[in-house]
Amino acid sequence: MTENSQTTRPESGGERDPASLHTPVLLERCVELLAPALQAPGSIYVDATLGMGGHSEAVLDRCPNARLVGFDRDSEALGLAARRLARFGDRVTLVHAVYDEFESSLDKLGIDTVDAVLFDLGVSSLQLDEASRGFSYIQDAPLDMRMDATKGVTAAEIVASYGEEELKQLFYRYGDEKLAPRYASWIVRERAQSPIETTGQLVDVLQRATPAAKRDAGHPAKRVFQALRIEVNAELGALERALPQALNRVAVGGRVVVEAYQSLEDRFVKRLFETKTTSTAPSGLPVELPEHKPEFQRLVRGAERAGADEGEINPRALPVRLRAVARVRSPRA
Repeated sequence: MTENSQTTRPESGGERDPASLHTPVLLERCVELLAPALQAPGSIYVDATLGMGGHSEAVLDRCPNARLVGFDRDSEALGLAARRLARFGDRVTLVHAVYDEFESSLDKLGIDTVDAVLFDLGVSSLQLDEASRGFSYIQDAPLDMRMDATKGVTAAEIVASYGEEELKQLFYRYGDEKLAPRYASWIVRERAQSPIETTGQLVDVLQRATPAAKRDAGHPAKRVFQALRIEVNAELGALERALPQALNRVAVGGRVVVEAYQSLEDRFVKRLFETKTTSTAPSGLPVELPEHKPEFQRLVRGAERAGADEGEINPRALPVRLRAVARVRSPRA
């Protein structure tokens, strides 16, 4: 693959060891599902959410004929992944982009079809654990939450500018927060007195807004922070645009694996995969015509979860829902 303007030479990421910063979820299972499509020379694996490169490193080790195209919007993560994957040389192309730029980025690289794709959704350990990024409600920091810190609105700007009804609907829609009306009201009232610019300030407002009877039902900021993060990074919209692009570009025999960590994302993946693995033959048709056969087949039944052993080692694996499909028919067949 030749470099072009879309291919990045990320920052080095300092001297930190990427392997010590993040434990990939369901690593062996992901490799097991992806590897059969990556045996032929020149086969192309796309990691749509590269992070610090843990999944990609394992795939490239297991599949010596495969080449990687890795996407991430976080330049710091790309820098760490670049160092981790340097030993694979020109088998690796890294792209600083959101995954909904899937097809346009492949076009710029001159790639028509790919053989395997992984989406490992949600926020990374790097982002959660680095207090200055503002993703965590445990540590005080500027209220930022941008996965790409070079552009876009911050969580502080959303908290400052959205109306009470907008905040309420945001907390309902992306956080499934039952106290959304109360939290929205308190935020609007408190910001009129003083700007809410740090995670600590927002947590303080939410804690004071939570009725005493509800204070033992988990941290009051958890769902609000999730909702703000999804809004800041347009995560759901990006997924809704990106996954159909990936399915469109995967070759016959190719595979798409998705790891989702919250219900809104998983519901979208489930619905899309169900549509793609279901015959389009009209009801009552005596014979299924070739053009009505599904383009994909499921590789797993339902959604797979992390086992208890992995959950003990890596608690962030507990919410995962893994779904996977393989292309069995060309859309033009």
